[in-house]
Amino acid sequence: MADVLALVEARLRAALGEPDARAAVTFLGTDRIEVLRFLAGDIVRYATLGMSARPMADPTVLLADPVQGPRAELVLSVRAGLADTDKVLRPLAVLAASPQVEGVVVAPGASLDVGGELWPGAPFTSVLVAEPGGLVEDLELDAPLDPVRFLPLLPMTPNEAAWKRVHGAQALQERWLTGGTDLRDPARRSVPLE
Repeated sequence: MADVLALVEARLRAALGEPDARAAVTFLGTDRIEVLRFLAGDIVRYATLGMSARPMADPTVLLADPVQGPRAELVLSVRAGLADTDKVLRPLAVLAASPQVEGVVVAPGASLDVGGELWPGAPFTSVLVAEPGGLVEDLELDAPLDPVRFLPLLPMTPNEAAWKRVHGAQALQERWLTGGTDLRDPARRSVPLE
């Protein structure tokens, strides 16, 4: 487990630079989850570290495989200085712990709800899990371990989350693209959904 996390942190540093801050959260009955903060110009990125220590298991399986299964970490990018986004650390840690706590497999296209604002005053209460491979490349591990995927998170307003449940992740992403939505704007409004 420690070896996997050391490799994951090295991959994050290679892709994003040196973190300028880190925080750790431990929930009862789970492994420790860290959130690292990286600054790059006017963009601040938050990446989880700890979610990939164990493979995610299908909740319908009686006995989870301790070795094989998908592994992932979460990455959130927002514009710096426009909101108190550092308060996203705990919600991100909650999302990263959800495979251990709730037995969910976090994958592209999924919606993850934090049950409140992502940070104080945020218009977002959930995120859309996007496709990996853009910002941080997958980390291949020795067989039989699955690679670690670095999944970008795209904040969604409650209206966008409801619309996505009906029309799907691809349709919402097309709306964002058509509307020229700045998904890194921590104070953006919902994209028009009519």
